[in-house]
Amino acid sequence: MAVTLHTGDLPADLDLGPVVALDTETMGLEPHRDRLCLVQLSAGDGDAHLVHFPPNVPIAAPRLAALLCDPGVLKLFHYARFDVAVMRRHLGVASAPLFCTKIASRLCRTYTDRHGLKDLCKALLGVDLNKQMQTSDWGSATLGQEQIEYAAEDVLYLHRLHEHLDILLLREGRTQLAAACFAFVPSRAELDLLGWAGVDIFAHS
Repeated sequence: MAVTLHTGDLPADLDLGPVVALDTETMGLEPHRDRLCLVQLSAGDGDAHLVHFPPNVPIAAPRLAALLCDPGVLKLFHYARFDVAVMRRHLGVASAPLFCTKIASRLCRTYTDRHGLKDLCKALLGVDLNKQMQTSDWGSATLGQEQIEYAAEDVLYLHRLHEHLDILLLREGRTQLAAACFAFVPSRAELDLLGWAGVDIFAHS
């Protein structure tokens, strides 16, 4: 595994192909309050690229933003709702098209309530992820080696999970339903940012 750390944006000559795994690290789970600190990406080749946003530096990443809204690139997320919202808030673009492994798992693995990334990697790939660094301080000016390795792992397995979950969605006849859910994620993220995070707008009351 090779991990390349970039500051502020992706390099101009980087081509990650038509399917890109993405994840984010932030100071917390409130997009309006908590700063975007890191975006991780992988082309599914076993390598990862990390874009670091140091503190007290305005975030402007036009090449990353262009990739997020490129209609020819499928973006793979785990829990896309949060990642899409936080990047919409800080980078100003909606991420689409996308595939969310958490949504897919909930639609086709109804025999379990364990849909976290660690659970999926263990159940579908036989991989044990170490989540020890999940709650570390991502807002510092420099990242430690353990943080870098942890962040990279969060995107290295999304392509394989995508393949497995696509098969399960097809088997259960829920491929089209999943696609409709994925298409709605940017709107769901926008609702979160506008104040409807805890409200089901489809509910009767």
